[in-house]
Parts: sequence; structure tokens; C-alpha cells
Amino acid sequence: MKIAATSALTVVTALALSGCATTSSHHETKIVSDNYISEQRANLAASTAGKGFGPQSPRDIDSVEGSNPLVFNEAPAYTEMNLCNIHFHKNAEHKGGEFTTYAGNGDGHGFKSGYKYSGTLTAKELAPVAQEICPGEHGALSVGDTIEVHYVHSSAQIEPGPTLGSCLNEAIKNPQLRVETQVYVLVNDASALDFADVTKHGKVNGFYQALNIPNDTGTAIQYAGSTTGPSYNEVGSPFQVSWSVRPKVAKVDAKTVGAWCKGNTFDEDHAHGVRNLVVNPSLLSEIVR
Repeated sequence: MKIAATSALTVVTALALSGCATTSSHHETKIVSDNYISEQRANLAASTAGKGFGPQSPRDIDSVEGSNPLVFNEAPAYTEMNLCNIHFHKNAEHKGGEFTTYAGNGDGHGFKSGYKYSGTLTAKELAPVAQEICPGEHGALSVGDTIEVHYVHSSAQIEPGPTLGSCLNEAIKNPQLRVETQVYVLVNDASALDFADVTKHGKVNGFYQALNIPNDTGTAIQYAGSTTGPSYNEVGSPFQVSWSVRPKVAKVDAKTVGAWCKGNTFDEDHAHGVRNLVVNPSLLSEIVR
């Protein structure tokens, strides 16, 4: 989730929930060691110690543990806010529910890491498709891949658009933010969900809304956190975000994801990297069930 500075807004650039890291081509990806990830987590702890950072994201939604003392007002329900941006990450940033299979340490900059759908798919669902799906610097998506979609909402009076700069305006530079989160798995099945449908948006009762977020994927886990993205692997995010993370995975037609990447309101054409899972209790809020 990236907030880009504009001439009208003096916020800092690249405040990422979908932060893009600069790494080498996916053909040259070097998988880092467990020690490398441990060092990143140690650096995160050191850089945030005693600084007053609020609770961070992403997290294990199956764990309620958290001892971060900073409390902020929960954002309103997304139906009372404006949808400002939709983007997605390859593999889930969060862990829990039906996405608990670790994809690996990846390159240390957010790619080839995160969590995958822990269920099973049929041979038919896993049959390859002919076209590339959302190709980018770090490779394309494939049938069987997991994505975490962030439907970002703002209390500011805005319209949906590219980057999180669309979540701010001149009147409110510190709006409340809420992210409705749905994890999907890509399948070769025309009867699965259409990505254009689950990202469709319009006005309802005066608010811009994502009209078809799945409502059959479990009760969303609500918690207080931050923006995410791999640019925050070793430093804290200063932004306060109310999260709603649905625990069940929905199947989406892979071809429709590819079609969406070829043109959408949000100028999204590839999957973003993931931030390391935050595990330090002092950087997590307590989840109240």
C-alpha cells in the first residue's frame, strides 16, 4: 500500500502497504537464510525500541498475543468510508486461517516469501493457462498461486485511484484508514470468481465502495496495525490502520486476474512483495475476540 507524495500533498513518498522493493530479476533471485530474516527482525526491534511506534502489520491472525501499548480509535466500518485503492501481493502477507503454508524466506525484499493457500486443488484447477498473468520484474503469476488483496478505505472525501495518494486530500492529510483483506487462490476454472467482479466498485449511500467483496469467507479478524510492504522489514511503519482479514480463501479464475492487470482504475499491473511477518509481541496489538 503506497502513499505517493503529490504537489498538493506534503506527505512522504512510498509509505507502502504494497511497497515495492528494488531487487534483481526474478531469474536471479537468491533465497536468503533464516539468519538473514532473523537479522531483519532484530533490526526492526532495534530501530523501533523506545520510539513510540504503534502496532505493526502483517501478523498471524490466529494468535491474539500482543503487548504494544499504543491505542488509536478504530476506523469506521468500510461501508461508512470511501474505497480509495485496490492492490494485491503475491502470497499472503498475513498468516492464519486457510493460508498457513510458508512460501519460504524469499529474497529478503518481499518476493518469493509470505504464505500460501494450505488447502488442495484438483488437477483440473491446476492446469496451466496459455497467457502470462500479470507479468512484472519479479515474474508473473501462475495457476495455483495465492494473492492477498487489499481493499483500502479512507475517511477522506476522495475517489478511487492509483497508489495510496488516492486515500488523501488537501482537507485531511491524516485520514483514518481501513483495509478489508481477502486472500484468493488462482485456478483454471471459468466458474470460479471473476476478478473484475470482486474488484468492481461504485457509489453506495454516498460512499465509494467495493461492491462484491466475498461475504462467505468467514468472520473477519479485526485488529489494529499499520501499513505493510517489504520497505518496512527493518523499520517501523508510522501509519495507523484498522485491519479486517478474512480467514478463508476464495478461488478466482486466473485468466480474469490477468485481464484485470491489463487495465484497471488503480493502474495495478503486477503483484507486490510482502513484508516479513511481525512476530515481536511489543510490536503487535492484542486481538480481542
